[in-house]
Amino acid sequence: MFTPTLEEFLKGIHDLLRSRNSRQLRNYMLVEPPLPEIYYKLTFELRRAYPGKSDQSLEQKYHELFPEEEDGDGGEAQGTAWPGFLAFLTEYLRYLRDVNVENLLETHDQLSGVVNQCITALGHPSKGILLLPTCLYMSAALAKLAVNLERKPELTAHLLRRSSTTASMDDPESNKTLVEHTAELLQRAFTTCLTDRSPSGTGVNRAGKPEGKKVGIYSFANLVLKLLFQCQKMRLATQIFTNVAQHSPPLSIFPASQRVTYLYYLGRFYFSNNHFYRAQMALDGAYHQCHARCLKQRNLILTYLICANLILGRFPSDKLLQRPEARDLGPKFWSICRAIVKGDLGGLKPTLDGTHHTWFIQKGLYLPLLNRCEVLIWRSLARTTFLLTGTPGDDKRAASFALHDMMYMAQVLEHRAKNPPSTDPTVNGRVHVNHIFNRPPAGTKTPKPIAQEAYVDPDFAGVEGADDQQFPPSPSMNEVICVLCSLVDQGFLHGFISHKLGRFAIVGAKSKPALEVGFPLVWHVIRRKAKAEQAESPGDWIPGWVKHGERSDSPNPIVRGSSPGMGRGRGRGRGRGVGPGMVVHLTGARPAGAPPA
Repeated sequence: MFTPTLEEFLKGIHDLLRSRNSRQLRNYMLVEPPLPEIYYKLTFELRRAYPGKSDQSLEQKYHELFPEEEDGDGGEAQGTAWPGFLAFLTEYLRYLRDVNVENLLETHDQLSGVVNQCITALGHPSKGILLLPTCLYMSAALAKLAVNLERKPELTAHLLRRSSTTASMDDPESNKTLVEHTAELLQRAFTTCLTDRSPSGTGVNRAGKPEGKKVGIYSFANLVLKLLFQCQKMRLATQIFTNVAQHSPPLSIFPASQRVTYLYYLGRFYFSNNHFYRAQMALDGAYHQCHARCLKQRNLILTYLICANLILGRFPSDKLLQRPEARDLGPKFWSICRAIVKGDLGGLKPTLDGTHHTWFIQKGLYLPLLNRCEVLIWRSLARTTFLLTGTPGDDKRAASFALHDMMYMAQVLEHRAKNPPSTDPTVNGRVHVNHIFNRPPAGTKTPKPIAQEAYVDPDFAGVEGADDQQFPPSPSMNEVICVLCSLVDQGFLHGFISHKLGRFAIVGAKSKPALEVGFPLVWHVIRRKAKAEQAESPGDWIPGWVKHGERSDSPNPIVRGSSPGMGRGRGRGRGRGVGPGMVVHLTGARPAGAPPA
C-alpha cells in the first residue's frame, strides 16, 4: 500500500542516524500534543496500512527501505539502526497509530511502553547516546502525565481497588501506585546514564564538562525525585542519592537548572528525615544558585529554607522577607518567631492551627514546627524566668533562678492556652475603666460571657467521670526538671540543677555575663556540633552532593583532593582523587620496606 508520509518519516530518521544528529532526532519523534499536521497524516496512513497487530510489518518496512549496511572504519562512521532502536521505533509508530489523548490512563500505558523501549535502546554502548535527548523528552512527558493522573484520583480509583483486592504479603508490587511504577521505569534510564563508561573514566572531558551519557544523570534523577515526592515515597530516594554519591561527576559542572532542582530535592529529603542542618545547607545552595527572576522556584525553596533555619534557631531577617519571592512568607512565620522569643508554650499550636493551617499541612511543615520549636520555646521560657526572678550572683553564689518560678510560669501559659480568657469586660463584678474606650457601635448586641470550664482532653470527652476528676496542674516539677536536663544535654543551657535548693545554677557567670554563658545561641551550638562532625568525615558529610575533589567511593578521605598533586591540579583525570577507571603512574615507586634514596 502506498504510504508516502511514512516513507518520508523513516527516511528522515535514517538520515539523522547516519549524521548522528541526536538533537534533531528528538525534535523528530514527538509525543505531546499539539502535533504538526504531518503527524496526523502519518497516523492516518498507519491506521490504514498497518491496522491491528501488524507491528512486525512496521519493522520490515524499515528494512525494505534501508537494507542493513556495514559500519565504516571504527564502527562509528555510519549510524545505522540497531535492533534496540528498531524495537523502539516500532513501539513509537504503534503509539502514534493507537493513541487516544482523551483517555489519559490508556495514553500513560502506551507512552510507558514507548519510554521502556527507548531506555532499552539507550543502553547500547556506542550508539545509545544518540537517543539521550529523545529519552529525556519522552521521560519528561511521561512524568508530567503521571503527575496529572495523580491529581485526578477518579481516573485511577479502579487501579487502587484492584491492587487492594489482589495485594498479598509476598507481592509488594501489587501495592505500588501509578506514579511509583513510573518512577521505577525512569530510574532505569538514570542507572543507564550513571553507569556509562566514559573515555576519561571520570565522566568529565578536557573542558571540564560531563561527557557521554553522564550528561543526563541529574535530568533523570530530578524526574525520578519529582515523582517520588509526588507519591510521598521519599524514603525510596535514598538509593538515588547513594548512587549519585558513588558514581556521579561533581554537581557543579552541570547546568544551573539541574543543580538547583537536585539540591532542592536533596534538601527536602534531609528535611523529611529530620536532619535540618544538612537540609538548610542543600536548600541554601539551591536558593543562591537559582536565578533572581525565577520567583516561583525561589519562593518554594525559601519556604523550606526558612523553616529549617527556624528549627535551628535562625529567624528570617526583615530584609529577606521584603524580597519579591518572600513577601507572602512573613505573615506565616512571624507569629511562630514571636512565640519562640517570648517562650509562649501555649502560643505555638494556636498559630499553626490558625489562618495558615492548611498551608502548613500541605507543605509538610506542621509537625516539624510543632515538635521541634517546642525545645526553643522551653529555652526562651527558662531565659525569661531568669530575667524576671533570677539572681545575678556574686563572688560566693552563682547566678540562678528558682525551679518553682519556671514551673509556675509554664502552668500559667498552659492554663491560658487551654482556657482562653473570657470576653466579658467585668472583673469581680466591676467594669474596668478602660472598657469605655472599647464600646461596640450603637445597636450591636453585647455578646454573652464565655463560661470558664475545666479543660478536658478531647480524647476523654464524654467519658464518665472525666469532667469531675481533678488532675494536678501541668507541667509538674518533674517535667520541668526533665526539660532542663534535656536542654543542658543538648547544649542549649549551661549549668546544673541544685535539687537541695530547688534552683538552676549557671556555670561560668563570673567571667562572662550570665545570659551569654548560661543561654548560648541555639544556632551557634548546632553549627559547632555540625562542624565537629564534618571534620571527622570531610568528604561525604552531605551524602548525595558531590563536590570537586570529593567522592564517596574513595577508600581514604585523604585522597579527596587533600593530598599534594592528587586532586588539586588541573587537567584530565585531576580534581577527583583516585577512582575507578583511572590510571595511577608508579614511576619511581620503591619496593615496600626499601630505605629512602
